Amino acid sequence: SNTEALQEVEQRLKHEKSRRMFERYQTIRLYLLSHDYSQIATSIGRSEYTVKEYVRTYRKHGLDGLIMKFSTGAPERLTKEQQSQLKQTIIDSLPHEVGFPAKFNWTLEIIALYIHREFGRDYSIRGVSKMMHRLGLSYTKPTYTLAAADKEKQKEFVESTFPELKKLRRRRN
Repeated sequence: SNTEALQEVEQRLKHEKSRRMFERYQTIRLYLLSHDYSQIATSIGRSEYTVKEYVRTYRKHGLDGLIMKFSTGAPERLTKEQQSQLKQTIIDSLPHEVGFPAKFNWTLEIIALYIHREFGRDYSIRGVSKMMHRLGLSYTKPTYTLAAADKEKQKEFVESTFPELKKLRRRRN
């Protein structure tokens, strides 16, 4: 019955140490008290989609079904090896060197296309942006570079790689 179900969930709420499990039990409690999904979503600070998922799981597997066996975070779709390979490519090559015509700089769009081409995985622009952040790469006009790159070392690198730039710089100053 609903009363028993409510007592069971309230019992668990009293003893739950994990904030995330508390939130799941609280969702079910509010559901059993006939709150609608949007009210529940507002009170637990989650989307209606998440609330519906918790309720669906509860109805199918009971309270124990809500216990997390693993993080529900979406799995990273590129392996660690692929991610570090990607990072090296971005650091060591320009897009036109890996087959993107007339593209001199890495952009999120080009990185997404590269990932699709090389690894057969599709990422949103936001997903690529988050991955670049995790990999310690940051967008510095006009291209992705190592976030913490040393300015002096960069200057030396550029000047030793493109000696003609050093001459140009002198002329300007």
